[in-house]
Parts: sequence; C-alpha cells; structure tokens
Amino acid sequence: MIGDTWPAEWREIKDEKTGRTIRQLTAQGNNVHFYFTENSFTQGRSEMLFRSDRAAREEKAPHEKPHYNLFRMDLESGVITQLTDEAVPISGCTKTPDSDIVVFTTGGKLKKLDMRSGAVSVLYDETAQFTLKSPSISANRRYAGFVRRERVGAAHGPNYSGFADRYYLTKDSRITLAQLDGSAWFDIFKDTHQLGHFQFSPDDPSIAIFCHEGPWHLVTQRIWGLDLVSRDVWPCFRQAEQDSIGHEFWTQDGLIFFDNRGPGHDGTITSHRTQAVATHVGVRENTFTPYVGLMDYQGNLIRKIDMPYYCNHYHANPGNTVLVGDDVDDLVLIDIASETPRQTTLCYHGASWHTQDSHCHPTWEWEGRQILYASDRGGRVQLYVIEV
Repeated sequence: MIGDTWPAEWREIKDEKTGRTIRQLTAQGNNVHFYFTENSFTQGRSEMLFRSDRAAREEKAPHEKPHYNLFRMDLESGVITQLTDEAVPISGCTKTPDSDIVVFTTGGKLKKLDMRSGAVSVLYDETAQFTLKSPSISANRRYAGFVRRERVGAAHGPNYSGFADRYYLTKDSRITLAQLDGSAWFDIFKDTHQLGHFQFSPDDPSIAIFCHEGPWHLVTQRIWGLDLVSRDVWPCFRQAEQDSIGHEFWTQDGLIFFDNRGPGHDGTITSHRTQAVATHVGVRENTFTPYVGLMDYQGNLIRKIDMPYYCNHYHANPGNTVLVGDDVDDLVLIDIASETPRQTTLCYHGASWHTQDSHCHPTWEWEGRQILYASDRGGRVQLYVIEV
C-alpha cells in the first residue's frame, strides 16, 4: 500500500576484482532504477526513486513480467517507502530533477504523480492499438512527451525477442505531448518508422530528440532532432554507410552523447554473450574503430573520442570528463579528459543480460560522486552503488 515502509536492506561487499567497496541497496524482490537516459537520484536531496515488485502478491523472476510499482529510498537511513499502488505494472518512468513531478506509464495510461501532495492523475489514456514508451518532461514543466507505437504482434521478451521483427513491422509511430495540468494532449509528429528514446532537452523546452529504433546496423539514421514549436525535424549526426549508432542521451550541460560501433553491430548483448540479430558478425571483427561523440542539438559534432573497444552502455559524469561503461562482466571508468582515453576497471557487475531490467545501465548521480547500477547476479535484480 502507498506509504508502507521497509527498513534499510543495505550491505557492503568488497569487489572481487578491484577490492573497491560496493553498497548493495536492495535485497527484496526485483528492483530497477530509471533508464539510463533518466536519473533516479533526486537533485539536492539524499534520495532516489526506483521500481520494485516488493509489494506484489506474487514473486516473479525478472523475465516473468514482475508487478512493479514506484518506491523512494532515503539514502541516509536506507528506509524505502512505497509511492504508488497501481493495478497494472509500471514500466516507463521519468521525473523532474528535484523529483517533485514523476510521470510513468501503466498499461495504456500515462500518469503523473505529484510528490508533494501524493496525488496521481491521468494525463493520457490510450484507446487505440498503441503502446506507450519513453516518457520525458519538458524543462519548463508544462508537458510530458512520449512515444506511441502501433502494436504489431511481434514477440517481446528476454534476449531482445522480436527486436528485428518490430523494426520491420512497425509503420505507425507518433510523438505525443500531454499537458502536465491534464487539460489536453496532441500528436506533434508522426512517422512510418519505429520510434523510441524521446528525450526533452534538459535546458530548452522547445527542443527534443528521438530515435529510429531497431538493430543499429539496419537503421540508416538513428538520432533525430525535433523543434516542438515549428515542428521541424532534422537528422542529428548524419550517418554514413559504416556507422552503427545508438544509446543517445543528453548530458547535463545540454549536449547529445552517442555511441558508434561500426558495421555489423546491432547494439545488443544477450545472456549468451552474443548479439541478438547480427549473429554472423563477431565482436570487434572489423577495422572500424569504435568511438563515442558529443554533439549539439543541431547535430554538429563537437568532440569525437576513439575507444579501445565498445561497452554496452555509457553514461557521462557532470563535466563530461569521465564515462562509466558496462562491459560484458565489469563496469569500467574511461577518462576522456585528455586526447587518449584511459580505462580502468571499476568493479565486477555479474549481470546476466537476460532482460532489459537486468542490464546494468550504470548512471552517475547529479554531483558525480556515485554510480548506480543494477545486476541480477543473485537471481533477482538488485540495485548497487559505488563511490568514485
């Protein structure tokens, strides 16, 4: 029930590879932090928000579609408080940096949680055959934007089931804006591609990015910019034949980060430690040097950093000087302050890569002192934090 609390579940473990101290934050059920394009931490307060099935009536493995609700953890005491009690599991989540407003999807509804009053309201209720994805809140707190994708009947499950099928079958995707006061909603953009990763700029409420979702080696132009006033759309970083691009996110200072792995890479990793779609191409079996880039919202490349090899996800610290990446078995730190990146192993993560929820998705907190990540190394997805 809303308001129920759990005492701290913390325990400290010493990493078997580096000797660093890791704090395991959760121990009951499955616990998943916000997607790496978001930030689970509350700016200015010692707390974080996350999804958990700890209050569900039925215990499930990560791949069995656990019944997630929203919870808050006090990072000084470790006390966990239940914030929602939705009848349908919560999936996509976003919030304002101060966590005063939380927006989430549950079934075919987009809902808002006012953290000050505790009130939950419906911003959008789907009546057609569309799935809601990638909610994001504008910097001026007037709109929640999200993706609506037609349901095409492709499989959806562990190890990227249906990933390629959805890419080919989806012919109707829309970007929709809902006013946060609940008064109206409207489609602002429609496309014949599968859309994803809608993200408002952190400092300009009129600008957003989105992607053409699918296996990276099949998508010919991944990242797109959108002017929400003029409704102009443009390609961010125009792709060439060898480019395989993805995992775009806004940095805190309003740049767009992206990952380019080169030909034959589909952007996935499975529990078999292989790619899900481009299985005929071995890892690092081409002459293309993987790199990451920083660009402005118009797609102008500001910095290109050649990488010794690619990780599965990256996230940048507040100054864009250090990346955290999740390699197959370890989290790594990559110092990109100088011309040649320097990499060190941070810790062993032990994630299975079986489902999206059990991906590490490491993210920095707002001040750049800690990194939060997930792992199902014990069978259920738990949250961990490590000091940097």
